[in-house]
Amino acid sequence: MYRHYGQALLAAIQEILAQPPYEIAIGTMAIEEPPKLEFGEYALPIAFELAKRLKKAPRAIAVDLAASLTQKKIEGFASFEVAGAGYINCTLDRVIASRRLAGHQEWRATLVYFPLIEHTSINPNKAAHVGHLRNAILGDTLARMMRIGHDSIIGVQNYIDNTGVQVADVVVALTHLEGKNLAAVRQWMQYLAQNGQRIDFVCWDLYAHVSQWYDADPAQKEARKQIRLDTLHALEQGGNEISEIAELVSTAIVRRHLETMQRLGIEYDFLPRESEVLRLKFWDSAFALMKEKGVLYKETAGKNAGCWVMRRAGTAGATNDGPDEEAKVIVRSNGTVTYVGKDIAYHLWKFHKLGLDFSKKNFYTYPDGKECYISCLPDPRNLEIEPSYFGKADVVYNVIDSRQTDPQNNVIEALRGMGFTQEADNYHHFSYEMVALTPRCAEQLGYALSDEDRARPFIEVSGRKGFGVKADDLIDRMIDAALAEVTARHPELSADERRAIASKIAVGALRYYMLRTTRNTLIAFDFKDALSFEGETGPYAQYAAVRAANIFRKAETTPEDAIAAYAQSAAHAENGDSIWAVWLAASKSIYVIEQSIRSMEPAYLAKYVFQLAQQFNNFYHQHHILTESDPARKTLLLATAAVTLRELKRSLGWLGIDVPDVM
Repeated sequence: MYRHYGQALLAAIQEILAQPPYEIAIGTMAIEEPPKLEFGEYALPIAFELAKRLKKAPRAIAVDLAASLTQKKIEGFASFEVAGAGYINCTLDRVIASRRLAGHQEWRATLVYFPLIEHTSINPNKAAHVGHLRNAILGDTLARMMRIGHDSIIGVQNYIDNTGVQVADVVVALTHLEGKNLAAVRQWMQYLAQNGQRIDFVCWDLYAHVSQWYDADPAQKEARKQIRLDTLHALEQGGNEISEIAELVSTAIVRRHLETMQRLGIEYDFLPRESEVLRLKFWDSAFALMKEKGVLYKETAGKNAGCWVMRRAGTAGATNDGPDEEAKVIVRSNGTVTYVGKDIAYHLWKFHKLGLDFSKKNFYTYPDGKECYISCLPDPRNLEIEPSYFGKADVVYNVIDSRQTDPQNNVIEALRGMGFTQEADNYHHFSYEMVALTPRCAEQLGYALSDEDRARPFIEVSGRKGFGVKADDLIDRMIDAALAEVTARHPELSADERRAIASKIAVGALRYYMLRTTRNTLIAFDFKDALSFEGETGPYAQYAAVRAANIFRKAETTPEDAIAAYAQSAAHAENGDSIWAVWLAASKSIYVIEQSIRSMEPAYLAKYVFQLAQQFNNFYHQHHILTESDPARKTLLLATAAVTLRELKRSLGWLGIDVPDVM
């Protein structure tokens, strides 16, 4: 509703300005919200923009425009008043506006392009950790927001680097530290499965162990690093026992990652793997194209002599004084391709510019029957089941932490250099800062801290050093903490019911904590803060929705019936600003979602959810809904609660948060 009337207001102003005496075309205009509700719902600063052009005082312009707006009699507006030096305060007709909001007209928009969102992309060498959760939750929430009102497909990918250094390290641990061959690895994996041991947890410790082993003996350091390099080359080449071990272990860990993310309501459509990027010769085609387009050149002097390089964005390149020492190496002098090189090839595929494609097969089935596909080598058995829309993206969103800004910019520069300007413009790095732990949280998780550590604002985690929080452990701890609270409040419920409620509270707390701060802000995670029922938390918003739902349970009616009764009654939302403020807040959900998508900032939606919950709680404490004796007023109060509950539940849903029946 708020979005609808705002658009109507801007359209009216543009129409007025297009006619004499103005005859001015303005593409975009600012619209603001007055500092107090008594001044109206919208404030237009357009007179200040026009002052120089019209050589007239802003207030005089505002007076004329306000008169023109009044004459137009815009549906839903009650008045237009000039304030201050030239603002136009616009006041809604609360009866008409509330009726429209109660009617709940859905926002519909048809996408004419295919957006592709890639997130999570955990190295398949160990369990997911708390830092991975921010990536996955951000990406999943972006996908949920973009699906609102859209009929087109929103593709979600999770890139699997199954031939990288991290996987090679786990293979080194198995083959050199533990002396296992392929047959022994198969037996080991069977043993883990039969004894309920999780391979991603076991490899967490193996990875930390081998990372320390490389540097443990100075005399063996170079030899051990060579083992690592040889293993990495074997993985990249494929067709050998080492690569088969990597395939077995990494695939099992990927499955565990999907199970972990499923606990948070996170799903994927397609898992492209680096092994297929290599085997299907994506890089060979990209290399030829980059040379043809003049993006790459072979350096003959300086530190990059013998390498194929490309100019970095924003640099001058080579000069008469010598080679471009800032150039980005794409192919090393020994012929190996850098991470950025493979990423360029992969993104040419995403935009349908490579002339090659993955084959795909079913890999994972979600409880609702949805299939997740994984890349594979060509196989006639897979031709009928591969989704055809991947590899044909119009817009790409890559959820990758801010430390990867330089590689991401290099990919964009390569696309632009090859003449794919539109694709470069539609390539978005959805960056974010890292996740750490508060000292309190680190100690609660069993880590020994020094006095100096306790005084720090946060404690960094490191999987290589074995210092971190496994995602599943964190989720379990949060569920257990929520379960204790639910059991204390609702001992009458069955154990299964209590655990189901606790799971929704824990997931809501975790997702909200990861979303409530802007992406460029470091998060110091603390599960005690996250699970609080007070303050800006997921449980606070969930509890407001549960409290609203309880009203209808006690009143022996439904939110839908309350809204229908309001629509047929003489009651209206003009009974003071306290009630209207709740309706106005509830009307802004679509307005906020558009803002969040446009800025790629889910924190705006999270903030809105908290503010709406606050508005409802204030309303709840100010008005005695169930004991109200005036029928018309009770109808209004029930409708106010119903509209707020509806918008609160669906806004939480866009954040991936469910509302439990009780809390």
